[in-house]
Order: sequence, then C-alpha cells, then structure tokens
Amino acid sequence: MEYSIQQLSRLSGVTTRTLRWYDEIGLLKPSRVAESGYRYYSGAEVDRLQDILYYRALGVELAQIKECLDNPSFDRLAALRSHLTALETEQRRLQALIRSVKDTIRAQERNEIMSDAQKFEAFKERVVAHNEQTYGAEIRAKYGDEQVDAAHTAIMGLTQAQYEEWSRLGQEIQNRLEDAVQAGLSPQSEEGQAITDLHRRWLTITDNRYDPAKHRGIAELYVADERFTTYYDRQVSGCARFLRDAVRYWAK
Repeated sequence: MEYSIQQLSRLSGVTTRTLRWYDEIGLLKPSRVAESGYRYYSGAEVDRLQDILYYRALGVELAQIKECLDNPSFDRLAALRSHLTALETEQRRLQALIRSVKDTIRAQERNEIMSDAQKFEAFKERVVAHNEQTYGAEIRAKYGDEQVDAAHTAIMGLTQAQYEEWSRLGQEIQNRLEDAVQAGLSPQSEEGQAITDLHRRWLTITDNRYDPAKHRGIAELYVADERFTTYYDRQVSGCARFLRDAVRYWAK
C-alpha cells in the first residue's frame, strides 16, 4: 500500500513537517516523488519509520539512527528484540520507582519513618532508571544486554557505604576536574594522574575487575557523546576532555 505524506502523518502521528525534515537529512526518503512534488511512501518506508520511532523512544539521536539503519548488516529482528529488552528493563525500573514513591507517600501520610534501607533502595533505582533512559539504547548496542544488565545489578547490589563512597568520589572527581581546568594544568600532570586514579576507584566500586583498555574506552565516550560532555562541562568547559586525556595518558 502507498501513502501520501498526509496519510502517513495521520497513520504514525508524526507531523508532515518532521517527515519532510527526515527526507532532507536522508533518514526517511519517500519511495517516489510525483511531478506535483508530493511525497509517497510504500511499505518499506512505513517499516523504516516504525524503526525510527522505536529508536527515538529510547533516546537515540537521529544521526545514530540513520547510521544504524543504513548499515548493510542491520538486522531488524535483532534490533526489535533489543528494543523489547530495553523497554522491559525500563518497565521494571519504573515499576520499582512507582513502588518506592508509593511507599514514601504512605509513610508521609501516616507520619511513619522510612528506614534508611528503603530510602537507599530508591536512590539506587533512580540512578539505574536514569542511566537506562538516557544511555540504554546506545550502551546496549555497543556492549550487549548482558554487560549492561550486569552493571545495573552491580549498582543495585551496592551497600549503603559503597553507594555513599561512589557518590562522594563522583563529586570529588568533578570538583578536581574543574579546579585543574581553571588552573590550566596538563592532563599529564600529577593532578591528572590523581584524577585518573580517583576515576578508576569510582569505576571499580561496582566492578572490582579493572581493565585499563575499558577505562580508556569509557573516557572516550565523555568526549564522543555530547550528553557526557555536557554533564562534565556543566560548570567549567573542558572538563570532559581533560578527563579523557588524563585517562588516555595514565591508564596503562
């Protein structure tokens, strides 16, 4: 069956303006364009739009979606299974968060005091849910479901002392990065080495096995992915690059 751009818009809920934009950037080309200039889409384009919307729902950027779908080795069935796994994981995270919020509301309404263990579980669940929503699609595609699920399990398995140490180290790394960048220090300086060591400790709280190559690969993401860059550079520009360069030099 063939659809005009208006028909496809009504069918998918995607505006005609967005469909035209997808055409301009090469993400979703119509199957044909009539002499009148009207765009028409066939079943293949409908399937591709469905794939685009799945990826968008998981927070994947348009450029990454295009790269994925245009890859000759793209396996649609495998991608759909991966989407399902990610969505089911997110569903479990949300259900856990809903339970936590409900417990908190009940405790407030009854003037009850939640135990520290209950509060702590809620914090960990929020971290895992945020990571899944923000980076889940990419890291699952890059590292596989098994590694990502294992990382989430490691976070959920942290003791309260470990979680507090993990949070404290994260803040210390950020503070020292900002100070180092503002002071004009080199990533190859002693402070760069100290920050690399802190970052190694932060990584291995959830995984005692240290792999320098994996450490360097994670640090590369801080520059390659603008979301990580924005996080580290939120107060002082250049922190993400300093951390990447320091880890690249010292993690050997």
